[in-house]
Amino acid sequence: MKNDIKNILITGSSSGIGLEAAKLLCQDGHNLILPCRNESRAEYLLLKIEEYKNLKCNSSQNIQAPILDLSKIKSVKKFSENLLKSKEKIDILILNAGLQYTGSPSPRWSEDGFELTFAVNQLSHQCLAQILIPSLSKSTKPRIIITSSEVHNPLTPGGKIGKPAYLGNLNGLMSSERFLMLDGSSNFSADKAYKDSKVCNILMGQELSRQISKRNLNISVTAWAPGLVIPKSDSGFFRHSRKYNELGQRLFALAARDLFKITETPEKAGYLLYQLAISSKFYNTKFRYYSNKIIGFASKSFQEEDISNEAKNIDLAKSLWNKSSELLGL
Repeated sequence: MKNDIKNILITGSSSGIGLEAAKLLCQDGHNLILPCRNESRAEYLLLKIEEYKNLKCNSSQNIQAPILDLSKIKSVKKFSENLLKSKEKIDILILNAGLQYTGSPSPRWSEDGFELTFAVNQLSHQCLAQILIPSLSKSTKPRIIITSSEVHNPLTPGGKIGKPAYLGNLNGLMSSERFLMLDGSSNFSADKAYKDSKVCNILMGQELSRQISKRNLNISVTAWAPGLVIPKSDSGFFRHSRKYNELGQRLFALAARDLFKITETPEKAGYLLYQLAISSKFYNTKFRYYSNKIIGFASKSFQEEDISNEAKNIDLAKSLWNKSSELLGL
């Protein structure tokens, strides 16, 4: 067990990348807060972690799986504020949860009236980060890690497939109405909504880093892209979109994972997230973006990468942050 035990909060830890990272952090003896959207997911997660602990370690660290529904602003604010009131220090905040339902012809809505991809992937995570900064500031070298995607960039292989990410002037968001798309488009695309949310994640990370710096706090803010993760099971990231085109999704998975070998395993991607959380080389005083980049057949390299031109727009980052804060009532 490590001597430097951390308190680590991870969203999206009940499956996939988040679960694999949580297992490794558990093995190191860290205290984990692993929020789940309901009791059944929490029970499943704790069972998985307990099974892993019995096999890999004999630690007695604190593992919690509180209820947190990222689609509901009230739930996110209550969870964050209760954590703040507990005066529990957070050393590492990992904003990893992600929703996509590509293939759906119509939008899904949160109870607050926001398109669900934006509500879960972006709005809830800004809420968590914004409220929990005081808890992070108590740590010696705190970190915020945001899971984005290479599809945020229209110039990457994944970003070129389908409609590209594009936020424009955030006309949809600024309308303060039940907007379909952030750029104000009246034509809904679940695939583009996901890509747009990943641009938002990077813009949020940059503005978060800027605001932290203004307050003279040393909190490392990092965004990263894990690559295309398609497990062989029916669970995982594509479980929602598979409902709309099961045959197409399975054929795509077969080609990408087994034929062209351009995918990453949940275990390897989880290990990369684990490294981002604990390795000293990933502690940065300025915002950084890393990508698990394909460099050859069945070969990848995890390295710092450039972000899209739109994601570099500082004014856009400020506008997104300020409007989201207004919608969150913060």
